[in-house]
This record gives sequence, structure tokens and C-alpha cells, in this order.
Amino acid sequence: MTIKIIYLLFLPVIFMLVSAAHADFYKYTDENGVVHITNVPTSSNYKWMMSERNSGPRNASYRISSNSRFEDIIYNTSQRYGIDPKLVKAIVKAESDFDARAVSVKGARGLMQLMPETARLMGVRDIHDPEENVEGGIRYLSKLLKMFDWKVPLAVAAYNAGENAVLKYGSIPPYSETQTYVKRVLYYYSQYRGAGK
Repeated sequence: MTIKIIYLLFLPVIFMLVSAAHADFYKYTDENGVVHITNVPTSSNYKWMMSERNSGPRNASYRISSNSRFEDIIYNTSQRYGIDPKLVKAIVKAESDFDARAVSVKGARGLMQLMPETARLMGVRDIHDPEENVEGGIRYLSKLLKMFDWKVPLAVAAYNAGENAVLKYGSIPPYSETQTYVKRVLYYYSQYRGAGK
């Protein structure tokens, strides 16, 4: 099923639909500025938009709460690196929705959706181990925050698109996936900060 929408008018609705879906979503913008979104891409014009989510029932241990193991891992590791745990939680929410088993179509894995090469560079041996994955993701995020003078939007953009893309443009790269990702992370971050969680 292909959904055709005007991008600026209906984007929030699409993200609500996507968040409840259990499939990969792809999109492309045609010459008239109409965004086409589908879970069954019919041409190479479509680009991946959002990771597939587990369609089976979620084990409660994969959902973060104030008493969960993930909460402690995120908080303790963030504190060691001097990073706001709420920012890390926002990235985990955007990346995997707290599913330690998540695997994206591009091969990113675990809570913080590390690519295998990034995981290796960050010293991660078991990419699906929550503690190692979060440690590697936070170590990488710490590096990006320092690189971009603690400017959170740029570090978040680099987490998604790579530091070289951000260095190339000197700002959030003009990639729709990255721009959407940054908005989502910052939204979750503001929600966590506002809730005091």
C-alpha cells in the first residue's frame, strides 16, 4: 500500500502511523513535491525511512521503566561519560524503541543501533548485550559531542549520518532521514526532560 501525502502538512500523522506499524517504511519525493511512503517499495527511488519493529509480543524486559535494568545501564554509563542520561534514552527510543534484539535493514544492531564497524571501534564484543551496546553507543556519542563542541543537534545528526557528513555541511546534513531523526531525538529528549524521567 502506498500513501501519497503532502510532506509538510501530514508528516506528523505519518509518524504516528509508522510508530504503530510493524514493517519497514520507505519514501521518496517526486518532482511535484509529493512524498510517497510505502512498506513495499516498487522502485529504487524509495529510500529506507524507519526500522522494522518486532511484530510479536514484546517481553517486558525490553521496555524501559523506572525499575528496568536498561534504566540503570543507561544512567550509570551516561554518568561515567558526563552525558545527560535523558539524551541517551532519547536516542535509544528513536533507534530501537528499547528493543535489545533490534536489527535494522542496514545492519545496525541493539539498543543504540550500532553498526558492526562502529561497535568494533568502540570496543564492543557482543553487540546485542545491552550493557556493551549502551557502553559503545555512549562512547561514540561522547566522541561526537566533543567533536561538535557539545552542540546536541549536530552530535545527534552525526550519530545518524556519520561525522563526516556533518563536517562536510557544517550543519545538520540535508538528508531527509537525518533531519527527521534529529527532530525525533530532540522531541523525545524534551519529553524526558519535562517528565523528569
